Amino acid sequence: MKTRSLIVSLLILFTISVSAQDLEWTPEFSMKIKALSQTAISPDGKYVAYVVRTPLMEGEKSEYNSQIWVAAADGSFNEQYTRGEKSSGSPTFSPDGKKIAFTSSRGGKNQVWMMRVFGGEPEQITNAESGVSSFQWSPNGSKIAYRMRDPQTAEEKKNKKEKTDVILVDQNFKFNHLYVVNLGKGDEKHEAKQITSGDFTVNSFDWSPDGSQIVFAHQEDTNINTGFMNTDISIVPADSGAIKTVVNRPGTDGNPKFSPDGKSIAYVSSGGKSEPIGLGDLYVVPSSGGTSKKLMETPDRSANLIDWTPDGKSLVVSENIGTTVQVMTVPIRGNRATVMTSGDNLSIGSKDKPSVITKSQQGTFRAVAFDKNMETMSYVHQNLESPPEVYTSSTKDFKNQQLSHINDELEMPKLAKTELITWKSKDGLEVEGLLTYPANYEAGKKYPIILQVHGGPAGVFSQDFNGRPGIYMTEYFAQQGYATIKPNPRGSTGYGKDFRYANFRDWGFGDFDDVVTGVDKVIEMGIGDPERQFLMGWSYGGYMTSFAVTKTSRFKAASMGAGLPNLVSMVTTTDIQDYLVGHMGDEFFNDFETYEKHSAIYQIKNVTTPTQVIHGQNDLRVPFTQGQEFYRALQRLGVDTEMVVYPRTPHGPREPKLLMDVSDRILTWFKAHMPN
Repeated sequence: MKTRSLIVSLLILFTISVSAQDLEWTPEFSMKIKALSQTAISPDGKYVAYVVRTPLMEGEKSEYNSQIWVAAADGSFNEQYTRGEKSSGSPTFSPDGKKIAFTSSRGGKNQVWMMRVFGGEPEQITNAESGVSSFQWSPNGSKIAYRMRDPQTAEEKKNKKEKTDVILVDQNFKFNHLYVVNLGKGDEKHEAKQITSGDFTVNSFDWSPDGSQIVFAHQEDTNINTGFMNTDISIVPADSGAIKTVVNRPGTDGNPKFSPDGKSIAYVSSGGKSEPIGLGDLYVVPSSGGTSKKLMETPDRSANLIDWTPDGKSLVVSENIGTTVQVMTVPIRGNRATVMTSGDNLSIGSKDKPSVITKSQQGTFRAVAFDKNMETMSYVHQNLESPPEVYTSSTKDFKNQQLSHINDELEMPKLAKTELITWKSKDGLEVEGLLTYPANYEAGKKYPIILQVHGGPAGVFSQDFNGRPGIYMTEYFAQQGYATIKPNPRGSTGYGKDFRYANFRDWGFGDFDDVVTGVDKVIEMGIGDPERQFLMGWSYGGYMTSFAVTKTSRFKAASMGAGLPNLVSMVTTTDIQDYLVGHMGDEFFNDFETYEKHSAIYQIKNVTTPTQVIHGQNDLRVPFTQGQEFYRALQRLGVDTEMVVYPRTPHGPREPKLLMDVSDRILTWFKAHMPN
């Protein structure tokens, strides 16, 4: 019997081993990797809440469901906290640590709900007619402030019902305003009071330490374009009253945070002028009003302000540093900042010459939260080889301690090798990118190579888990025998302001050289096959795809996703027109030559490359007609093309079934044009 049991055990082990080896990366498999976000840590540092997003694709469903999990910081438990068909998110511990408030649409509109840390029946706290956009506990836990968009008037509801609801563009804005709800006790009704009103919309806010005031950033309308160009900061009493403007100047001033003593407000700013390409420096202003003080410049000058340190001597920010995302402290006085997420505790340069981190911890650190005394931090960490999970660490002695096991318990196929490589562009500029080798790579063998260009142009390819789902499933392409180079050309985030501004009035030229010399580098390494080169990209990556095929025939096939081949029609239809004007340097009617020079549509006769066009039907960022223009032009020119339109889709697929379709459709296009 013992011999038979041993044989059975060996057969089971052999079966498991073979099945693991037989696993392959496919879009379907990548969809099993769940997204983790929005960590929150209890004031005493003992518990961490976070959000897990799961795709639902059975039968007619094609949607995402998000639920909250809670784990003990010592690892003793890790349990799902909310359930149901409706999503829940934005978990936030009460100041006494006994309750968790969160948002959920379980009752219809998105509302704030509250539940004890160790479970029980959730209690609905808000009854916001238009739903809650965001919320925050008051410092003593007796109130919650939230943002709500103005509800429809009775007349507007009547017009909608009678089908006479005409839209007047850039008129009749529905503004986001602040409300405060008293939590009360027992069965006492939670009464909400509106504390801001007027012709402006609130973007973000923060309570003063004593709970008497709320500081908020705002803009004059609800257009996303205005958010790029002009936002200001004001203060309002928490029980309503006169609004006092604290920062009022051109450009963006946002994400305000009160200092621990309430005397100062930190914020992120473009420095008193419009910077549509993107600039985010740190400033501090007295909460009573006065002159703002600029702090030392962070390496990328695109800081995401998280909070003050408890002693009020520093700010905690996160920022893209090269292909990583790091967390650092920036002093209120002085010019040396410290990376919290680096085992080396590196300082990162001076105010005058900030340097780029070269020895920082690999991967990305996002969704950062701290306990009351900022002794413990929670965050979502991932790198090229490890899927996203929640981690914790002491803030004084950084140690990356894993807390959740949502993804890493999933048996996965073997990952292809990915490495960071650098090369020189034609003008000598140093560029870096991520190279993913084909699965089962054999040295000395040449493989088809895909050039993938990111969006933005101020996007960046970071050291995130390569097997995660996305528009382009990197491991799927590797599994099918392709090498992929993902460069960060001039214009990318993570390499400093000068690098990010380096493609000003130069779209499709210097950045084109940056990306194609990356392909040349992979060919020189003996990996890429010069006879089998392919190209794809989304948004600005789609722009680069359209422009590249007018300049070269080196690619056997290309796929343009949500691309913008005509900058003239783009600037007059997109919802972020000033972003494009900022890069071109002037309005198109003042400088038509520049817009034409950088538009693929005006060089369309040069195209011979078979080019696939993919676009979302409801895209407002890069309107659907941009893709249609290029497709029709290629069709009339006689160039091999096809157009793929995703219904109900804005600037990128939002439904998991549609997301899962993209890579396979591109791969089919590439294979159809693969040289024999």
